[in-house]
Amino acid sequence: MQITPEAAPDNDPTIPETAAMSGITPAFSPLYQQIKGLILNSLRVGEWKPGEGIPSEMDLAARFRVSQGTVRKAIDELAAENLLLRRQGKGTFVATHAEQQVQFRFLKLVPDSGNRGSEGPAQRDIIECRRTRASADVTRALALRASDTVLQVRRVLSFGGTPIILEDIWLPATPFTGLTAERLTSYQGPMYALFETEFNVRMVRAEEKIRAVPAQDIHIALLNVKRDTPLLSVERIAYTYQNEPIELRRGYYRTDTHYYYNAMQ
Repeated sequence: MQITPEAAPDNDPTIPETAAMSGITPAFSPLYQQIKGLILNSLRVGEWKPGEGIPSEMDLAARFRVSQGTVRKAIDELAAENLLLRRQGKGTFVATHAEQQVQFRFLKLVPDSGNRGSEGPAQRDIIECRRTRASADVTRALALRASDTVLQVRRVLSFGGTPIILEDIWLPATPFTGLTAERLTSYQGPMYALFETEFNVRMVRAEEKIRAVPAQDIHIALLNVKRDTPLLSVERIAYTYQNEPIELRRGYYRTDTHYYYNAMQ
């Protein structure tokens, strides 16, 4: 595959045949995007695990037969997408949900003070964790078959002793064999970090739908609110490196002491 100057503004030479054959990105994409796709593919197949370092820019440049600047630009984008983490003087590492700066990537609720750290860690109460047949809406969301089994988790997150979030979570049963309420309760880190370390499942992006809903019986009981109290309903589908939907999560957020914060670029 030949890269013309227009297609590759950094004037790098042709990328190796293995990259051309990968089919990850179209031939007309900028060269750094093609290298980004190759690095992403290595993440997909588990060549480098969460928390592990990846080869240096020089080594990757030699591997892909491109300039170091092209590799740097590809890594910059992956770092901006929270898939890689740069550590000054140490190198570049595969991002993990156990990292402090990544833990709250998908949790956008912030206390009115604006300081997440002021509340301390969330207190988690696992209400139930059971295997069940997927309902029609869960089947559609997770691209499952009607006969597939899912793991359904219900939990409450409290801050400062006050219940703030009720979450219903559905996961395909097969990748999460062995996940129990006891394991979820005993694990001290973020749930997504548990999925990484024990089930080799990493959520790398998510899509959300947000709307206001009135509190119903289940919210009254578990969030200690009055009937018809406005709650923020957040429905999230999380995806893996393979771009497959792996989790459906429906959260109900109290916003009397918190607000939903999303920084856009």
